[in-house]
Amino acid sequence: MRELVYYVASSIDGFIADPSGGYDAFPVEGDHMATLLEEYTDAFPAHVLDLLGLKAPGTTFDTVIMGWNTLRPAVEIGIDSPYPHLRQFVASRSERYVADDVTLVDDPVRCVRELKAEEGLPIWLCGGGDLAGALLGEIDRLILKRNPVAFGAGIPLFGDAAYSPVSFLPTNTRRFESGVMIEELVRERPRGAGVA
Repeated sequence: MRELVYYVASSIDGFIADPSGGYDAFPVEGDHMATLLEEYTDAFPAHVLDLLGLKAPGTTFDTVIMGWNTLRPAVEIGIDSPYPHLRQFVASRSERYVADDVTLVDDPVRCVRELKAEEGLPIWLCGGGDLAGALLGEIDRLILKRNPVAFGAGIPLFGDAAYSPVSFLPTNTRRFESGVMIEELVRERPRGAGVA
């Protein structure tokens, strides 16, 4: 069974975007970028990879699930399929137009459980916060790109999720001169429990 990995940028106070949904305050230059480009190439949109002269290797993720509000900014600038190198799923409570290679889902929990039962690489939970909150019980691993900026308000890491504690164990933290930290955590399983 494969994992659901929430790989996302965050402010130090736990927001994945500012109140308007923007994330321009997150640094896109610095020594952390080499690591992101090398280890998480699959998580860059195709148009960015093209600009950088890179190809997604298909070694980290093979599937992405995101909320409509995460996809919407790309659609608004004419990019209907930002990750054509991945199987793309978009969660929405409303009917939406999506590209032919994007699958619209209205039950993200069921979708993720079905995807986990398949063979393949980890599934990337791209965002947003509300979707992450809905999928909190399904997340197996967190990879947080913690940026050295506080928003004070914005879109929380897990949206407005109802109180339901889920324990994660830190496994690795890497600090960069840019001030960015990459923190990795895995879901804590009860003793004797295997991966469900």
